[in-house]
Amino acid sequence: MFGFVSTADIQRKPTSSWLRSGFFGACVLSSFVGTVGQATVGQVMAEDPPVIAVPDAIATTEAEMKPYKEIITDSDATIEMLPIKGGKFMMGSPGSEANRKEDEGPQREVEISPFWMAKVEITWDAYDIWMSDLDIFRRQVDNREPSVRDKLADAFSVSQPTKPYTDMTFGMGKRGFPAVCMTQHSARTFCKWLSAKTGRYYRLPTEAEWEYACRAGTTTAYSFGDDPEMLDEYAWYSGNTEDGYAKVGRKKPNPWGLHDMHGNVAEWVLDQHTEDGYPAAEGTLKDPLEVPLTLYPRVVRGGGWDQDPEQLRSASREGSTEDWIAQDPQEPVSIWYLTDALHVGFRVVRPLNTPSEEEIKEKWDKNEPVQVDRPKPKEDH
Repeated sequence: MFGFVSTADIQRKPTSSWLRSGFFGACVLSSFVGTVGQATVGQVMAEDPPVIAVPDAIATTEAEMKPYKEIITDSDATIEMLPIKGGKFMMGSPGSEANRKEDEGPQREVEISPFWMAKVEITWDAYDIWMSDLDIFRRQVDNREPSVRDKLADAFSVSQPTKPYTDMTFGMGKRGFPAVCMTQHSARTFCKWLSAKTGRYYRLPTEAEWEYACRAGTTTAYSFGDDPEMLDEYAWYSGNTEDGYAKVGRKKPNPWGLHDMHGNVAEWVLDQHTEDGYPAAEGTLKDPLEVPLTLYPRVVRGGGWDQDPEQLRSASREGSTEDWIAQDPQEPVSIWYLTDALHVGFRVVRPLNTPSEEEIKEKWDKNEPVQVDRPKPKEDH
């Protein structure tokens, strides 16, 4: 069961609490008012409620956080989100770890704020709704007008990828399988669409958040220990698959209930890849992010179905390269699709405390260079 936030709900909970519990920050709040004129927040909520009501998604403290299923309206897709408690950990690998690379250190203590993380990698079931306008088509078939929230989300569909030049699954499977072959820009735009669609702020994880969640309190090479022989129980990789990725959630989860953190598909994070290792730092770092200021290399984590055990370790890092788009037949090359990274996908996170518009602009959404799409063919308009 789901619905919309009511005026009565707003009266019971202060606006600031709604912001913390899933209201999409001041940036979207101003869009609500701008969309419907000089209406009050209460009127907007009553006439066309902007937050999709998922009771278990509401929390103002870490203790209140629960698992929940995110609803994507005008579709049958949901995204399971698990609460990840905040804490400290040693990020990176020790010098004694087998197959360690120089870019995995030096180890540093990091403090992570609480957040929710998708239980599995984002599948085509959810990704294709944005990529192919499936929610818009369903509304048109049902002859339904878009809500205020639909209109906010549709703005990110207008900026969606041009039509793919081939089957982006490359014959590996679709329903229940992880979405792949998207650029980091595409994954970021999906997160903006999902945030607008639901009223809760979603983004890619930072590299530190990803490793913290992957380790799940462990300090070994993998979340299940140091022995790569156990990978068959937890991961899809070069040793047990040859034909492509597998349906998500079929292997054992890590200690915090997250599936496929090792293998199946590598996952985009927000950070720039630093080839010579982590930047020097003193003391404990709080929610660090290496803001990407060049297009290459950017980080993917976890390793994919076609990679070897050492690339699936909790601390292993991989940087994107132009080779991932080498066979793109378009000129200029797509800012949305990858032709040569069939092992790359992503999952989403949602911080407990929704950042301000300024914080989103200056940190979480910040990256350069600005991505500009080629003109769309007439049939795409």
